[in-house]
Amino acid sequence: MLGNGRCEATCVDGTRRLCHIRGKMHKKVWIAAGDIVLVGLRDYQDDKADVILKYMNDEARLLKAYGELPETLRLNEGVDVDGPEEGEENGDYNYIQFEDEDIDKI
Repeated sequence: MLGNGRCEATCVDGTRRLCHIRGKMHKKVWIAAGDIVLVGLRDYQDDKADVILKYMNDEARLLKAYGELPETLRLNEGVDVDGPEEGEENGDYNYIQFEDEDIDKI
């Protein structure tokens, strides 16, 4: 989160984009580090996007199960803000933390 309804998002294609949270979501849906969001890319600015939707924990797991999210994206692993620890392999994984819930119980 950068303030003033803006955040920085790392997209699936590996590009970091400055995102604007649309007015309908502003102060109603809270976005934290590690959340999965749907962004709309701008035709005229490749480095900027608009946050359209925030996926809940169970929705993100379903997207992963349906193959809509890449296999390198790991859910329930925690947000690694500082990077890998000494002697730890990071690989090409993105770490995102969710609450421990079972999607089969829905």
